[in-house]
Amino acid sequence: MKFNLTHRPRRIRKNSLIRSLFEESCLKLDHLVYPVFISDCTNVPEKIESMPEIFRWPANKIVSKIHEWKDLGLNSFALFPHIDQSKKCQLGKEALNPESLIYKICKEIKSSISDIVLIGDLALDPYTTHGHDGILGSKGQIDNDSTVDVLSRMSILAAEAGYDFVAPSDMMDGRIYAIRSRLDDHNFTETGIISYSAKFSSAYYGPFREAIGSSQCKPIDKSSYQLNPRNFREAKRELELDFEEGADILMVKPAEPYLDIINYASNNFNLPISAYQVSGEYSRLWASHLNGWLDLDSCALESLYSIKRAGADIIFTYFAERIASKI
Repeated sequence: MKFNLTHRPRRIRKNSLIRSLFEESCLKLDHLVYPVFISDCTNVPEKIESMPEIFRWPANKIVSKIHEWKDLGLNSFALFPHIDQSKKCQLGKEALNPESLIYKICKEIKSSISDIVLIGDLALDPYTTHGHDGILGSKGQIDNDSTVDVLSRMSILAAEAGYDFVAPSDMMDGRIYAIRSRLDDHNFTETGIISYSAKFSSAYYGPFREAIGSSQCKPIDKSSYQLNPRNFREAKRELELDFEEGADILMVKPAEPYLDIINYASNNFNLPISAYQVSGEYSRLWASHLNGWLDLDSCALESLYSIKRAGADIIFTYFAERIASKI
C-alpha cells in the first residue's frame, strides 16, 4: 500500500550522512569543562566510591594528568579542593590562606601549561567543619554579608594565583557585585566571573560532597540559600540579578532536571550560559550501567546533547574524559 503523502520527514533521517547534515545541536570538547578534585591528604590518586572513574588527585600528580587530558582535547578545568580536616574550622579560614592548596596548584599548573582555562570555585564548604557554603551566625543561619566579604577576598587570591575565572557557587545575595568590584579595584579586570546564578537546593549533590570531604552523618540543609526546586520565578530573579551585577557567564545547576531554566536563560540573556551536570546526574547513569539497565556512553552523550539543545553554551561534566574520544 502506498499513501499519497506530501510530507515524509523520514527523508532527512534515512542514513547517517543525511542525519549528520541536519543535526541542530553541536557538542564539541571545547564546550566542556572538566571538574577536578585535588587533595592535600594523599600522595596517590584516591577513588571516589560514589563516582566511578573519578579520583581525588594529589598535588604531585595533577600537572601530568592535565597534560594527559589536554592531549585528549580537553582545555578547560574547574578545580575543587579536598583539604585535611585539621585545616578546617567554623569560619573556613583556610580559604584565605594564600598558600592554600587551591591557589598553589593553580600557580603550578599555569607555570607548566599556558594554553589552558582554569576556573576557581569560590565557596566555603570545602573549608568549614559544618560543611555549609558560608559563615554561620549566632542563630545557626548563614551570615550573608560576612560570607560575601570572605568570598570577595578569596577572589583576589584566586586572581593572583592565575585563575581565568572565579566561580562563586554559594548563592549569597550581592556577591557578584562585591566580587566584581573588588577584582576591579585590585586591577584584575580581566578575571571573569562564572556565576552559579540558579543553583538549586538539590538532592543530586551527595557524591560531590563526599569528593570534597564536606559530607556529614546527615544531609546538610542548604535550602535557606540555594533555590527551591519547585520555583521558576525565583530562578529568573537570581539570573537577572547576577546579570545586572556583572557576571560574565550565568550558570544553572543541576543541569538535566532544570532544562527549562537553561532554556529560559539562553533565550533571555545576552551572555554565555553554563550548565553543571552534577555528581548525582553522573552517578545515577553509572549505577544504571553497572546494573545492566542502560548503556553508559550512549546515555551520557544523550544527556549532554539534551543540555546543549536546551541552550547551554558550556557544560561542566564529569564525563568529559570518558567521552573525549567519542565526540
